[in-house]
Amino acid sequence: MIGARELSLMKDSAILINTARGPVVDQQALVEALRAGRPERAAIDVTNVEPIDMNDELLSLPNVIIAPHIASASVATRLKMANMAVDNLIAGLSGEKLINCANSEIYDK
Repeated sequence: MIGARELSLMKDSAILINTARGPVVDQQALVEALRAGRPERAAIDVTNVEPIDMNDELLSLPNVIIAPHIASASVATRLKMANMAVDNLIAGLSGEKLINCANSEIYDK
């Protein structure tokens, strides 16, 4: 979704943040863009290959922060995720619409 073209359209002062999925951003294009200074910085919690290879060029750049895919690893977040799963399970077993449904268009059929 985000490749060389999209990165080149960013402001020089932009910061790219990716906490979605690694392949959302073309990682090699990001390396080249960061070297060119557009975007200025990046903060990513996901990489195209996980765990990231310790020789990956991205790790050598001073303008990128990489977390090891742990953005949701807090007690509060994990508890909320577990509660959402339980609420969905109870609703589903009761024949009700799922409270947290990722594809709610299924109910339109």
